[in-house]
Amino acid sequence: MRILYLLFAVLFFLFQAAPGSADPIFADTAECKSQGNFCRAGACPPTFAASGSCHGGLLKCCSK
Repeated sequence: MRILYLLFAVLFFLFQAAPGSADPIFADTAECKSQGNFCRAGACPPTFAASGSCHGGLLKCCSK
């Protein structure tokens, strides 16, 4: 039974993500986020407008 606790701890550390590791660096994404905007897969929220693209053109850059 003790081995389950050890196994859980090992799996926890194996699958722990480092900050920012899930986001590949794209030039358009970095530019969008440096201007204080955010990337979104669907349409931008009602008070925001699409001002460019992110992730190599797959997402929209939403700005106020």
